[in-house]
Formats: sequence, structure tokens, C-alpha cells
Amino acid sequence: MARRNLITVSIGILLVAFGTAGALADPVNQIDGVAIHGFDPVAYFTRHKAVKGDPDFSSVYEGVTYEFASLKDQKLFELNPARYVPQYGGYCAFGVSEGAKADIDPHAFTIKDGKLYLNYSEEVGRDFGKNTAARIEKADQNWSAVSQQDKTIR
Repeated sequence: MARRNLITVSIGILLVAFGTAGALADPVNQIDGVAIHGFDPVAYFTRHKAVKGDPDFSSVYEGVTYEFASLKDQKLFELNPARYVPQYGGYCAFGVSEGAKADIDPHAFTIKDGKLYLNYSEEVGRDFGKNTAARIEKADQNWSAVSQQDKTIR
């Protein structure tokens, strides 16, 4: 419980400290138009790990570029992109459950009920994993408002 409170307080402090200093946020977490820091969204499902994509294998979905480790992954994505894109626009699922847009570490992920959830750090991801259903429920409730925030915690 103390660790959960520490993480929650830490996100709150980041909101106060950096909320006004963050870059303008988009509905999809991207850097230079590329989602998931260039990691392959399909690999989370097929290889069960974060795998860096290759710009030579890329697809644009809803105006955002996704990169893939292989042509096979690119083709799987193109058949059904909504199956592979991360929840909450690829922002930290724990942060969204707390009412904030936060960047992610591509290695901090959870797949639950066929959906990809990314988190700020592996520590935050472990906390998200302790009460995943409740966190998802709260994040689902918050996403409409959080998606409109113009700042992101980096």
C-alpha cells in the first residue's frame, strides 16, 4: 500500500512540477509523428516483449506512424490496426487512471483481455499490474477528459 501511495504521490508531484513545462500533448502519444517511441505494437502480442521497430517497415494509422520489426508484423497491423494500438493513445495507463497524461517506457507494458497498456516506467507498470481491472476501469472513465489535456509529463 505504501508503494502504491508513493507512486501516486510521485505522479501528482510530476503533474505539479512539470504540468506547465511539458510539450503540447496529442490524442496519441508520439514523438516526431511516430508512436510508441518507434517500438513494434504487434510484437507485444506475438513475442510478448518490447521490440524496436524499423522505419523501413511502417504504417500510418489515424495520422500517426507505427514502426515494425518485420514486414510480417507490418502486414498483421494493417489487417486490423485497432487490435494492436495501445490503449489511451499510448499514454501511461496508470497516469490516465490518476487523471494525467504521461509518457511511457516501451518496456513497461501489460496485455489484458487482448489490449495493450503502456506505462511510465517498469515500477509504475508493476503497480498497474497489481490492480489492473480497477486501474483500467478508472482510466476508461478518465480518458475522455485526460485526452483533452494539452500537456504531457515526460
